Amino acid sequence: MAWMEHSYQSGLGWVLAHQRIMLGVMLGTVGLTVYLYGVVPKGFFPPQDTGLIFGSIEGRVDISFRAISERQQKVAEVILADPAVAGLGSFVGAGSFGTNHQGRMFINLKPLGERKISSQDVVNRLRPKLAQVAGVSVFLFPGQDIRVGGRMGKAQFQFVLWSESLEELREWTPRLVDRLKQEAGLVDVSSDQDAAIPQAQVVVDRDAAARLGVSMSEVDQVLQDAFAQRQVSTIYTQRNQYKVVLEVEPQFQEDPASLHLLWVRTADGRQVPLDSLARFEPTTAPVTVAHQGQFPAATLTFNLAPGTPLGEATERLAVSARSIGLPAGVHYELAGNAKVFAESLGGQPILIGAALLTIYIVLGVLYESTLHPLTIISTLPSAGIGALLALMATGTELTLISIIGVFLLMGIVKKNGILMVDFAIEAERRGATPDDAIREACRIRFRPITMTTLTALLGAVPLALASGPGGALRQPLGIAIVGGLLLSQLLTLYTTPVVYLSLARFSRWRKGLKAQEI
Repeated sequence: MAWMEHSYQSGLGWVLAHQRIMLGVMLGTVGLTVYLYGVVPKGFFPPQDTGLIFGSIEGRVDISFRAISERQQKVAEVILADPAVAGLGSFVGAGSFGTNHQGRMFINLKPLGERKISSQDVVNRLRPKLAQVAGVSVFLFPGQDIRVGGRMGKAQFQFVLWSESLEELREWTPRLVDRLKQEAGLVDVSSDQDAAIPQAQVVVDRDAAARLGVSMSEVDQVLQDAFAQRQVSTIYTQRNQYKVVLEVEPQFQEDPASLHLLWVRTADGRQVPLDSLARFEPTTAPVTVAHQGQFPAATLTFNLAPGTPLGEATERLAVSARSIGLPAGVHYELAGNAKVFAESLGGQPILIGAALLTIYIVLGVLYESTLHPLTIISTLPSAGIGALLALMATGTELTLISIIGVFLLMGIVKKNGILMVDFAIEAERRGATPDDAIREACRIRFRPITMTTLTALLGAVPLALASGPGGALRQPLGIAIVGGLLLSQLLTLYTTPVVYLSLARFSRWRKGLKAQEI
């Protein structure tokens, strides 16, 4: 420690002799901080390895239950053949109307020490194998402990199109999906918009029905009896009861030509064929129609390719939506996790500015000065540079966890300035000049500043080197703290005295102007 103190005192003498150089360095750190914040890759939450993978299997909307079950079984066989998979659970149908062509899977992985690769690497390894299963599309993404946005899909992130016109929405959604599939950073792109399925529309000639004495309720009743499996009675026995369900034979339910075999009853009790008062038109219609608020909407889901930050992906989404020439009536916006990420990203500069303002006000009240808080706040840009450079050097995205680390740095790093400035102010009150006061503060406070910084830095090293379950969520926090403390310790020991003396000269100049005015 003695040689460190001697080296610091020697370096401090040179710095104070060349104060303009250090002022330029300090001002450069402010601009460099803003630049690095703009270029560092940004994400939401760090991807975790929870040992769980969610899977979604989707077939044609008109696929039968037996066919989707057989194909889902083939998908399960491919997944279970992977050495990293411990087991899985699956089911067909999502429990609501119109989703019998979909299936879900919950894949449980072996412990990380056994499989040696992350859950995302397992997904990347399974993706080309599952693409060879005919008749279905398979989407996988690792499960996360933290998930916000209140929206689930076939992938981790969502993007919404909505419009007042359902026809316009159904026209442009496939175009945007095709465009996004060409983006190198996006994988597993799909939408929840169902393909149109064939249906037969019964168009009743109301004039003919009135002439024959057939009411619309009678037509509805006949169609319901034939195809809706209506319960008509209950048979009671001594031990049980049996529901009586009315329906036509199954072979007639599968053929639209069966509509020509139906008869309806007139008001006087006669039977007339249904096709004598109605015609049957083949058409198509979606199975389900999702809504965003009051408007029809389509949710596009996507995963990120390895090495693609979420911030870059959201920019590509907006560019792709504009490039295909979406009409003015079709609107787009982020949803789910992606929407919350965009909102948090927009609020980060405001939060950092509010934190700086709060620090300035508290320190201003403490020292009863408007200048001394600036000396202490000047230590913060170097910490921000160190945190951002550490994240970039390790290939870590700037996530909400990293931002928490930056806020922690504000509290840890500014104590370096407080220790120096507080001692220098006391020395000035005893009659020392600003130059002598800050030199004495640097000499006496060097040891406690170094020891407290090393304590915080070494305490963050286990976070930066964290591994195993949950380690990915803690690593950005540790990396930001370690990087910020390392650089700030090297710079603030020299820039803080320079800023203190510069503001002291400014204070004397300002007092001189006031004296001249008087």
